[in-house]
Amino acid sequence: MAKRYIDFVCSMSGLILLSPLFLLIAILIKLCSFNGPIFFKQDRVGLNKKKFKCYKFRTMKPNADAQLHQQHVENLIKSNSKMKKLKRDPRVIPIIGTFLRKTSLDELPQLINVLKGEMSIVGPRPCLPYEAKYYDDERFKVLPGITGLWQVSGKNETTFDEMLKLDLQYVNRQSILFDCTIMLKTIPTVVANAIRR
Repeated sequence: MAKRYIDFVCSMSGLILLSPLFLLIAILIKLCSFNGPIFFKQDRVGLNKKKFKCYKFRTMKPNADAQLHQQHVENLIKSNSKMKKLKRDPRVIPIIGTFLRKTSLDELPQLINVLKGEMSIVGPRPCLPYEAKYYDDERFKVLPGITGLWQVSGKNETTFDEMLKLDLQYVNRQSILFDCTIMLKTIPTVVANAIRR
């Protein structure tokens, strides 16, 4: 109950305080890629393997081929390689799309998912339906999060197996104090990742 209260307060406050930034990003997306929505909605797997629509700012061109990403992710999982994003992804909107992905600002609309109770501020990354079969069922006993232990522990420098271990470590250790520690580490981690890319 305490976690849900914190999620509600943080998501509501975030949506209100960040509304000018949301508006600016929306304008920039439309200027760079007019023929397409501002938000991107995608099926993700959440608590108890229940599917929900995850919100993001659109960073890709309209009608981008999802098969390219699926093939890339499944290759990384099967080879247990570092979970790096596609380099020079031709589907990404030039300038604004690259910037939003680099700074993780594209994930801000997930505050809507938190407000709706589909996600938490802190938790394992919400996985795609075709990824779910590779995960331990234990991982789906908590709400997925905007940020989490994996995101502040190396993220794209970790292998799939390492990501799984971090997710299960979070599930077993979860507490309000642990969540606060992860939240405090998130902003410096995002800044450091943006500089490195």
